Amino acid sequence: MSTVKSKPKPQKPELSPNALIGKKTAPSEKEVVAAIGATKPLWDQLIASLQSDEFKVRDSEWKCPAAKYGWSLRLKRAGRNIIYLAPIRGGFRVAFVLGKKAVAAAMASDLSDAMKQIIKDAPVYPEGTGVRFEVRSPNDVLFAVKLARFKIEN
Repeated sequence: MSTVKSKPKPQKPELSPNALIGKKTAPSEKEVVAAIGATKPLWDQLIASLQSDEFKVRDSEWKCPAAKYGWSLRLKRAGRNIIYLAPIRGGFRVAFVLGKKAVAAAMASDLSDAMKQIIKDAPVYPEGTGVRFEVRSPNDVLFAVKLARFKIEN
C-alpha cells in the first residue's frame, strides 16, 4: 500500500524582530533613527504620503501590546487604524488589517504578482487579512501607500 505524501508548504520568509522589544516607554525620535538607520527617509516619506490631503491619515500613537512584542506606530484616520509601522534593525515593518473588500480591490488591481502573493500568503483573522512586510526600498513605500488606499477606500 502506497501513501501519498503531500508537498511541503513553501517557507515564508521570517520577518525581522521589532527593534524596540523590552522597552518600557514609547521611543524617542533618536531611538527610532538608531533602530531604522538609513531607511529613516523612507519612514518619513511613508508617513508624509499618508498625512497628505489625499489620504488624511492625521492621527498617530505609539503602542506596545506587551514588552515582548516591542513598540509600533499606529497611524489612524478618524479613529480607524490604517497602518502600523514597527522599527526593525536597518528598516521597518508595516502591517495592515485589510477587510474582504480591500483584499478584493488589491487583487483586482495592477499590483505586481509578487505584491499580490504577499497578500495571498497573509494570515486571515476574524477582523481581516493581516498583511505584513518589511520596508527597505522606495518600491516598498509605494506598495504600502497602495495598500493604504485600498484600506481607506474599502
